[in-house]
Amino acid sequence: MNFLIQALWAPLTETYFQKALIGGCAVALVSGAVGSLVVLRRMAFLGDALSHAMIAGVAGGYLAMKLLFGVEAYAPAMLLGSLIAAIITVALIGVVSKVSRVKEDTVIGIMYTGVFALGVVVVSIFRQYIHIDLMHFIMGDILGVADTDLWASAIVSASVLTILVLFFRHFQLASFDPIMAASTGLPVLLLDYALTGCVSMVVVSAVSMVGVILVVGLLITPAATAYLLSDRLDKMMALASLFGVTSVIGGLYLCVWLDSAGGGAVMLFCTLQFLVVLVLAPRYGLLARWRRLRNMIPQQVVEDVLITILRQKGETPLKVLQQFVQVPQPGSLWKAVKQMEEEGLIEPLPQGYRLTVVGEKQAANVLRAHRLWESYLASIGTPEEAVHPTAHRLEHIHGAGTVEYLDQKLGKPEVDPHGQRIPRRGNGAGKKGSAIDPEEQ
Repeated sequence: MNFLIQALWAPLTETYFQKALIGGCAVALVSGAVGSLVVLRRMAFLGDALSHAMIAGVAGGYLAMKLLFGVEAYAPAMLLGSLIAAIITVALIGVVSKVSRVKEDTVIGIMYTGVFALGVVVVSIFRQYIHIDLMHFIMGDILGVADTDLWASAIVSASVLTILVLFFRHFQLASFDPIMAASTGLPVLLLDYALTGCVSMVVVSAVSMVGVILVVGLLITPAATAYLLSDRLDKMMALASLFGVTSVIGGLYLCVWLDSAGGGAVMLFCTLQFLVVLVLAPRYGLLARWRRLRNMIPQQVVEDVLITILRQKGETPLKVLQQFVQVPQPGSLWKAVKQMEEEGLIEPLPQGYRLTVVGEKQAANVLRAHRLWESYLASIGTPEEAVHPTAHRLEHIHGAGTVEYLDQKLGKPEVDPHGQRIPRRGNGAGKKGSAIDPEEQ
């Protein structure tokens, strides 16, 4: 126990760890909040583009300060240069997307690699003036956070969070329903640029600590983790910020204990968090999905129950259903019957079950599909003894216009190969409230 307490407390006494913790948590808080909007708008690739484009801005800011003022590594200048490079990249992406037939995701890939390459070329040409460690820029060094990095992250975090709080409702409406937002008079385009500016500032402030590659993960992964746990934007933002902070704290301890790279440890911890939530999330996790699939009654069983009761032309005992309906496992038929009762497809009687009006309509659709498939199979020369069993398997394929396509292809037949009437599409109540006429059964 003492060993564990010492392992947790000892790093907190180190100045470098304190700075990394403060700076990382500040970036994580704002990254989670703005990252939620990025995830909802499917803009993850844009964050990657901005982080890579920053090297051109850093190189430009460094070169300008060196040539004009003889100052090296002036953080505000590089920060401003990075922001300008991000804005130019976004503008180029927007212009090319509008004036060409190339899709936006392709344009993002073209532009961010182009601007990134420009930065690398500038650094190599003016290497006597620009002393930038490209590996540090790409991988980051969260354990080497400087005071200027702390001030930059604090200012950016405060600014971006203020914008998100003040215009939360605007961003929310523009993210979920941009057409409605525009119809109510909201400046949707301006909101898009404001969000892009927020993303740019977050990326710029975080790159020096976690690097180009990992800043996108810190922006996206906590938000994606929160997305698995929440259906409300405000709750999602709060959870994303929390997951971002726990990623920084856990990652920093991990890198100290394992003597590994700081940025990599933070993102490793962040990814592990996502995987745990992916498995255990109560509604959208893999275990929850497995339980739902396990308890789900196959649609084929439901339709077989409907068609069996329809063909019995009245009250149908459970033992008859057991005789004609095949189920994947024991007990599935009873679960199917109970579920169909709850959904209002069948109703219980003293000696069995009968269809409701809604159930009769659905059964008529299945019967229509079965007899059209029989007609089609007979028309293509299927052996007579194979027509019915094959149609029984295919009758459950009646979505996406399949049955209507068969009906058109066969010339809208009125009877199947056995001389039985094919139920009409969209039948209402027939005799005695039946969804189809008795002679069509």
